[in-house]
Amino acid sequence: MSEFSKSITVISEYVQNVFGQFDVHAKKIEKAFHVSMILRDDKLKVSGEEKDVEQAVHVLIQLFAVAARGTAIDEQKVDYTIAMSKDHPQETQENIADLDRDIICHTINGKPIKPKTHGQKAYVNAIDKSMIVFGVGPAGTGKTYLAMAKAITAFKNGEVNRIILTRPAIEAGEKLGFLPGDLQSKVDPYLRPLYDALYEIMGPESFAKNMEKGLIEVAPLAYMRGRTLDNAYIVLDEAQNTTPAQMKMFLTRIGFGSKAIITGDLSQKDLPFETRSGLEVALTVIKNIEEISVCHLTSLDVVRHPLVQKIVNAYEVYEEKQNRQKKQRSEQENRNQNDGRRYGENRNNKRKR
Repeated sequence: MSEFSKSITVISEYVQNVFGQFDVHAKKIEKAFHVSMILRDDKLKVSGEEKDVEQAVHVLIQLFAVAARGTAIDEQKVDYTIAMSKDHPQETQENIADLDRDIICHTINGKPIKPKTHGQKAYVNAIDKSMIVFGVGPAGTGKTYLAMAKAITAFKNGEVNRIILTRPAIEAGEKLGFLPGDLQSKVDPYLRPLYDALYEIMGPESFAKNMEKGLIEVAPLAYMRGRTLDNAYIVLDEAQNTTPAQMKMFLTRIGFGSKAIITGDLSQKDLPFETRSGLEVALTVIKNIEEISVCHLTSLDVVRHPLVQKIVNAYEVYEEKQNRQKKQRSEQENRNQNDGRRYGENRNNKRKR
């Protein structure tokens, strides 16, 4: 098969950002699409099989467009653009470069917080549109962090009067026993991930000041019963660890002028064995309610270290295999029971004759 080549014009000042230190990003693109790239002045020549070349050029055009906005190209952005070009080429062509435009807010250090994947963008758009949003997906997809950023932005803009952050106080597979200190000290370890996000976005001083005024509340889910939450931004984290009763209780607390974000990962339940998750039940119950949005994030939306995405994918494959084997065993047991039942019926019929 004859080799196909395509050249594109690039802006020299963005080459180092797109190619990465020691051309690490360029080498990743070459390996992913089995192409070779040669840069001479402002001309970048990509060679290989036609389909591979077209996809590689696709990726490069998107990355250069992102770099033109002054955004640093990291490994996650390169991996995501490659994955989208392979699986969803139309979306890559139209939208990858546009993801960088939507800034939710800035951290205390000035770092912009914005959606980095199409799944995250759909999640943020759903939060803007709906009163209640379910964000469901694996670890590292930014479910809680983006929800917190939207909550703090709404609070600063005066859209709500207070922020309420809550999660079930359940240990992750181990019993910690009785913890020392007052009530707040006992529940703080369970709520630490929420504090971390607040500190990074608001800063410790602003957080402490608003916490003292009661404008920001971080509490276990058990404290929500009996309350009506008006003009508030409410984030329920780790919702997979709620019971169906707890989830119903939480959803019926929401009052006028409020917005609720429920986040969870159904693959990481810490509930007792064979206890059904309140998140799982809720997704079935509310699926036909138009005012509620459900966003399913996937391993493609993982924005932590690239290794996390590989771990999530590996566990998905393992769990799918386990479920398949479990289903096969169950079907075999049913067949054996039916065979035994028929054998017993035949013996009874012979005795009667």
